[in-house]
Amino acid sequence: MPKVNPRGPNPIDIHVGSRIRLRRQLLKMSQEKLGDELGVTFQQVQKYERGANRVGASRLYRLSSVLEVPVQFFFDGLAEQSGATGMTDGDQTPIVYDFIQSSDGVSLAESFSRITDAKVRRRVLELVRTLATDDPAKT
Repeated sequence: MPKVNPRGPNPIDIHVGSRIRLRRQLLKMSQEKLGDELGVTFQQVQKYERGANRVGASRLYRLSSVLEVPVQFFFDGLAEQSGATGMTDGDQTPIVYDFIQSSDGVSLAESFSRITDAKVRRRVLELVRTLATDDPAKT
């Protein structure tokens, strides 16, 4: 488990908050709408999403209902981030979490998942790999 700064947000609260944000964005729900559903202000939702404020058990249960996910969703990936799974140095899991939690990552994942033709999806993936080539001669 990462070392916790007693004055800063708890890493678990940050993780839960990022999962709230991810799901809210996937549903294309505003912070204001989520706050209305929970009976809190959008500023409170912002604090939850940053991990600045802890989400209580009853509020987490309500969040799972509003965001249409099981409570466990908010903790998915927590063990991987804490290093409890013994990730190797080459493991890309943290990069994937950082990416999917960004607005660009969410948008790309949404759009990509709507491509129904498997061949087109593979071509898009090949294009992204080509564009991401780390060839120093091309930079």
